Amino acid sequence: MNTKLTLTIEEEVIKTAKEYAKEKGQSISDLVENYFKLITRDRREILPEQLSPRIQRLRGIMTIDDDFDYKEVLTEELSKKYG
Repeated sequence: MNTKLTLTIEEEVIKTAKEYAKEKGQSISDLVENYFKLITRDRREILPEQLSPRIQRLRGIMTIDDDFDYKEVLTEELSKKYG
């Protein structure tokens, strides 16, 4: 369900945001909503139906151990690559 929100923003910021939105083929509302989603991601539970179809197809195709430390693996691989 969508709800209206009134924001007070500097005129120059709005102008630049409108230009950016037009270049990206989005509305200002889409930009604001996506930004809010980004900054509140760790506070929300994302339901499977909220994911894009592409991401939904990817879910569950890989499994990893609970103790997998991606930072450790990343560090090792970067060390191999860059010495």
